Amino acid sequence: MLKRVTADDTGNSTTTPEAVRERSAWWARLVALVPLDLLYGFAGFIGWLMGRFFPHRVHVVRENLTRAFPDYDEPALRRVIRAYYLGFAQVLVEVVKAVRMKPDELQRRVRITNLAPVRELLDEGQSVLLVAAHQCNWEWLLLGLAVQLGYPLDAAYKPLVNSWAEREMKKLRTRFGSRLVPATDLLPDIIKRRGITRVIAMVADQEPTTSEHKYWTRFLNRDSAFYMGPEEIARATRFPVFFLGLKRVRRGFYEVSLTALTTAGEQPASGTVTERYARLVEAQIHDSPPDWPWSHKRWKLKRSLYSGRARAPGSG
Repeated sequence: MLKRVTADDTGNSTTTPEAVRERSAWWARLVALVPLDLLYGFAGFIGWLMGRFFPHRVHVVRENLTRAFPDYDEPALRRVIRAYYLGFAQVLVEVVKAVRMKPDELQRRVRITNLAPVRELLDEGQSVLLVAAHQCNWEWLLLGLAVQLGYPLDAAYKPLVNSWAEREMKKLRTRFGSRLVPATDLLPDIIKRRGITRVIAMVADQEPTTSEHKYWTRFLNRDSAFYMGPEEIARATRFPVFFLGLKRVRRGFYEVSLTALTTAGEQPASGTVTERYARLVEAQIHDSPPDWPWSHKRWKLKRSLYSGRARAPGSG
């Protein structure tokens, strides 16, 4: 194998594998040739193993669900946990299948019910901000939007630490023309490209552990911090904001609905957009508990005694 010479921190020469020939995700393209029904059969087996014998972060899943749904008895809790692992496995094979999925197939499986209001704004030259949550298969959501919008789509994302995974996921996410922008660069990028009519999409239900700007509210029975990035972008640009609701209709089929959070030019009080978003995300989770990532450690941050209780936006 070809080698290249680099210098370490001490100034000594070292050799590393030649970076030109990077690892290929040939296995993903090979697996993507398998019919989806067969992949779902494999996912069912993996989900059964995870739910019964090798549950990933089950203590985190159980604690989060117990806090969010205190009325669940033990049988109900077990049913949701098993459904969660099964859905997780199904999304994994769906993401792999998306490597080769054709646009018409994706459009058939990700149905957007009310895209007309967004298209009307875009036709008038008005860019739009869309915010979603980590519900169901958000990777298919991005691809489905790119196929059906008919306008440029910029998606905010958090770069992955692993360079190989970063490269392969970028290939997948940009298959149908989406443009990825690191979340930290999003607002400067919007300002720089303000002359281009487009859609900006964000998934905003992560915990803002590295952000100084947080909005605290009650969410799933706990004090929870939310990113204020979408709200800050809306206030700076006056773009209209829509919430993207995603639900699993049945295995392999999803439905997307759009709910207006603000109108073009609106300047809502601080916290209004984030509060509306949090309530819609919470309602979506209550409608289908297994489809939200319960294994994620969402509540690392603890609310300061000096931050006060959440107030209705615009009050006080």
